[in-house]
Amino acid sequence: MAANSVSVSSSLWAQRPLSRTARVSRAVRVAAPRAAIVEASPPGLPPARDNGRVTLSVAVAERAEDIQAESKAMARAVNATVYSPELLALRYGSRPIKVATRALEILIALGSFGVKLLIDQSNGKIDQNKRKRGGELRRIFTRLGPTFVKIGQGLSTRPDICPPEYLEELTELQDALPTFPDTEAFACIERELGLSLDSIFSSISPSPIAAASLGQVYKAQLRYSGQVVAVKVQRPGIEESIGLDFYLIRGLGFFINKYVDIITSDVVALIDEFAGRVFQELNYVQEGKNARRFKKLYADKQDVLVPDIFWNYTSGKVLTMEWVDGVKLNEQEAIEKQGLKVLDLVNTGIQCSLRQLLEYGYFHADPHPGNLLATPEGRLAFLDFGMMSETPEVARSAIIGHVVHLVNRDYEAMARDYYALDFLSPDVDVSPIVPALRDFFDDALNATVSELNFKTLVDGLGAVLYQYPFNVPAYYALILRSLTVLEGLALYADPDFKVLAASYPYFAKRLLTDPNPYLRDALIELLFKDGRFRWNRLENLLEQGRKDRDFSAKDALQPVLKLLLGPDGEELRVLVIKEAIRVTEAVVLGSVSDASKSIPDFMRTLLFNGNANGPLVMNDNELKGMIELRDQVFRIWGLLRTSESFDPALLQPILQVLQEPEARSLGGRVAGGITQRLAARLLQQVLRLPSSAPSSTS
Repeated sequence: MAANSVSVSSSLWAQRPLSRTARVSRAVRVAAPRAAIVEASPPGLPPARDNGRVTLSVAVAERAEDIQAESKAMARAVNATVYSPELLALRYGSRPIKVATRALEILIALGSFGVKLLIDQSNGKIDQNKRKRGGELRRIFTRLGPTFVKIGQGLSTRPDICPPEYLEELTELQDALPTFPDTEAFACIERELGLSLDSIFSSISPSPIAAASLGQVYKAQLRYSGQVVAVKVQRPGIEESIGLDFYLIRGLGFFINKYVDIITSDVVALIDEFAGRVFQELNYVQEGKNARRFKKLYADKQDVLVPDIFWNYTSGKVLTMEWVDGVKLNEQEAIEKQGLKVLDLVNTGIQCSLRQLLEYGYFHADPHPGNLLATPEGRLAFLDFGMMSETPEVARSAIIGHVVHLVNRDYEAMARDYYALDFLSPDVDVSPIVPALRDFFDDALNATVSELNFKTLVDGLGAVLYQYPFNVPAYYALILRSLTVLEGLALYADPDFKVLAASYPYFAKRLLTDPNPYLRDALIELLFKDGRFRWNRLENLLEQGRKDRDFSAKDALQPVLKLLLGPDGEELRVLVIKEAIRVTEAVVLGSVSDASKSIPDFMRTLLFNGNANGPLVMNDNELKGMIELRDQVFRIWGLLRTSESFDPALLQPILQVLQEPEARSLGGRVAGGITQRLAARLLQQVLRLPSSAPSSTS
């Protein structure tokens, strides 16, 4: 990638305005290299031969070299600090003056805020002033430094701790810390890598092109290859500063747990979890490994870009990463000047976020606009992999089931889902929560689910969580924040954009094709109600699922087929037999009705004993219902048949299943039922009995 000047908006980790010097596009040329050992890629290898052997050997050699370089980087980071409450207690327990000084600074800042809250409460203005106080808290966190900036950003994802007004203010929290001297940054690079600066880079920017709470970023060009890279350097003394703050905050957490009843979550546990994540961010080798894992899982799509890591020039405090030219996702005008559409990029982000949450369970936990870039080629680039999280496997399926229960307005099941999602401990009674869910969602669901505004749902659900003893897991809070951020970006481009509408094809595809028992049951729950099959739901699922690029017609409904013929499928078999008879009757009688309509009216009257409507004795509503059912079934088959991935092999599993004893029994029961039904119909036509709706269609 050629070196070229870029704006702050196209830089990595661009989270706040920089000085004029930092925006200078020229690079400083460093002196000729001094004597030093420079780790570099091996010289050019011979071209690949037709038999592919050389290509394979090149790949193996490159992989071996990469593993070796990564091992060296890990060795350089072997002494990276990890979070340990016990070690912090040992370190700062013997330094009372330092602890007291910092504690006083924090106490004055947060104490004055607490006094204002008490005054608001005594004046009855606690609700009226929530927005104002949220803004003040955001500014206090910024003044207190990196630890509190991170805490504020973390709190912005916790609807169980903060009311919505605070969440919105803290979501806007940005790093606004001064840069540290470039001489210290360059000395850190040389010290960490054991190489002179000019032996590594042929050029490096004179000042940082981006800054964050934990470090700052330079643009450079590698000497050995000419590759343009981003070099992130950790802020000096940051471990000491953050360690002291978390030592004090953890002590405050014990006090809150004991005396503050309004907060139902275990504050100390939340602090420990969050502190562990922040300390992981201080190890840049771990961030590099996170980026590699994320790239392997999600950069298989052409529209997703994840920069690569240069292990030879990475350590615990220095991260060298492939440079990405691009524009921050919230800069709509700049994106459109490149001929790109913000909504296309947001849709890419939504689909990638859903895969992160619900497929592999490994996701980017800090997806603010500064970490999402639109490249000139129209790809969405993810940056900054210091803070990652994982979704438990059980929760991945439970979230999809939760969406099904939302569609069905089954609030009792929704409340029970919170056990599987780990929102509630098993001993909590969910019955009082059900009315709160019903009150909110009955209002929200006046629109269809796909038309709902995601932020409205999150805010409403957050209000419920805030009132009841919920403990929202970090993974769930972070992914809600991710989708809310993406929807917010899209709303700038299109006020009518709905993130749930963009997400629904993915959910439909998973329900139709995933063999997971939980999802299989959720699909059956969605398709069957009161002993009747809901063909409109199946048609809608297929229409939505086909919009997902990974939808496979061959896999659609296979989970249900397997359950149908399994040992526990008798209840479902009874429903399917009944529905198969009803559909067959609709197809046969609908076709007879259509055929009779091709006969002239006067002949139809003569042929059918004066019945101008044809050979069928049934009321108009019944006939109309049968034809609608037949047409709907034909449309569903058309959706499957016209799918890009359709293959006649779709029928093969069904044909194979028909050879099995259970299937033959099922087929016999269906055939017998159809025979009886049609015989009854025929007798009805012969005897011209009064029309009445068949019992199977009721």
